[in-house]
Amino acid sequence: MLHRSWLRNQGYGAEVFDGRPVIGIATTWSELSPCNAHLDRVAEAVKRGVWMAGGFPLVFPVMSTGETIIRPTAMLYRNLMAMQAEELIRGNPLDGVVLLSGCDKTTPALLMAAASVDLPAIMVTGGPMLNGKFRGEDVGSGTHVWRYEAEMKAGRMSAAEGAVAEGCMARSAGHCMTMGTASTMACVAEALGMQLPGSSGWPAVDARRGETAQAAGQRIVAMVEEDLRPSAVMTRAAFENAIRTTAAIGGSTNAIVHLLALAGRLGVELAVEDFDELVRDVPTVVDLMPSGRFLMEDFCYAGGLPAVLRELAENDLLNTAATTVTGRTVGELVADAPCWDRRVIREFGEPLQPAGSGTAVLRGNLCPRGAVLKQSAASPHLLKHTGRAVVFDSPEEYHAVCDDEDLDISADDVIVVRGAGPRGYPGMPEVANVPLPAKLLRAGVTDMVRISDGRMSGTGFGAVVLHVAPEAAVGGPIGLVRTGDVITLDVPARRLDVHLSEEELAAREPSWQRRSGVPDGGWPWLYAEHVLQADEGADLDFLRGARGSAVPRDSH
Repeated sequence: MLHRSWLRNQGYGAEVFDGRPVIGIATTWSELSPCNAHLDRVAEAVKRGVWMAGGFPLVFPVMSTGETIIRPTAMLYRNLMAMQAEELIRGNPLDGVVLLSGCDKTTPALLMAAASVDLPAIMVTGGPMLNGKFRGEDVGSGTHVWRYEAEMKAGRMSAAEGAVAEGCMARSAGHCMTMGTASTMACVAEALGMQLPGSSGWPAVDARRGETAQAAGQRIVAMVEEDLRPSAVMTRAAFENAIRTTAAIGGSTNAIVHLLALAGRLGVELAVEDFDELVRDVPTVVDLMPSGRFLMEDFCYAGGLPAVLRELAENDLLNTAATTVTGRTVGELVADAPCWDRRVIREFGEPLQPAGSGTAVLRGNLCPRGAVLKQSAASPHLLKHTGRAVVFDSPEEYHAVCDDEDLDISADDVIVVRGAGPRGYPGMPEVANVPLPAKLLRAGVTDMVRISDGRMSGTGFGAVVLHVAPEAAVGGPIGLVRTGDVITLDVPARRLDVHLSEEELAAREPSWQRRSGVPDGGWPWLYAEHVLQADEGADLDFLRGARGSAVPRDSH
């Protein structure tokens, strides 16, 4: 009576307390997260579905964070959001939950929370923006930002022209319509079996986005009755499907760190090498920016993710028996999935990029615990390269001098930007794809090898080595490199090495010191004290594993 009486102040009649499933709708709606600012309307569609199926829907807010405007990086808050959502799902009297996400970190954070509680859950991502249009051409959010910034820096585009382009890139509600991290993670959620078939692709403003949200609201009620939980869906087989899907769609390298963190919540054995070994036979078949030409709207209307999963299945690269939130196997769902445009979604026999050209996982004395590089976004001639290191202890240090005409740097050099890892920044920001020095841009240089312990936006491109582990801030070898050292990147051999002996590296260790500022309190301090390295998903050590849905004490 105590709890019911308070809920009735919202006008609910006594009949909703008849034992029907109580469905929480966890929304990351926020006007401070542009990609998620339409989720209030998506939540209404979910509620319709829950009511129709005989459930009792209750919307509740969780932390919202996106890489669009928050500083220093949304990645600093992914784990905080996951922890907050986990506690809200557990602490409230919910039988199941619908997860509403948009910008990239909100999708893995909610999946991590749901995995740790393990109540029936289904995901609804908010959908991409409509295709950008500028001067008669399709332009992609994120991808063209980097290009236009480089053009303005080189003096080939005016600030006024750039201001016009801004609005042309983001002309509707939704997340980035390139195959950036938000689109990648939406597809990953579907490939994992946590999202309804085909629902990752519908644009945010397409009426069918509302239809799929309503269908998810209906489905979660049945999932509660079936007791279908995330642990039964997100198995090792499902993770293998998600990894191969990421390769086939030309997805973001950020999927690696998010899937590793999610696997840690579920107790699924997953290593960074899996993201290389499992994709050796997977070509990139989706022709989307930043690796290709088209955008998410085109991908959706061409058949979306089901068409890609069918290609994987027909080439024996999909675990077809994996369970999905529908209660059916992924193989059943995609067996007859049509493709309406082979320019956008290609067949395995005519791919955009050949098998083995997806994300490469590197090892070497510069990255003993691994580093990654997105081959399809890199200039082919730089995949095997030896050059002089030009080292910067922070992104800020690089930006302070990158426009200096007297900067001692050439196109053959290797830019090393450290102090950008999980602990060192803190938060592992998307700063690894630093813009090239202005004088080289004006000379026509379009790419250089860049190495960092940070991340890169999924919309970014270039020969950028990411996620170097261990990071500089915890004593990784990247912290011992000096300007003038010689570095070799050999992607075919999966190697990244600095030409220094073990003895020389050991001799430099006593002079190493952590140069980034140590947070003196609050969440950044807790994060820096407990964050794991990139090869373990950069989760917090005390959040790994599942804690279940039981609440041990009552409130009154």
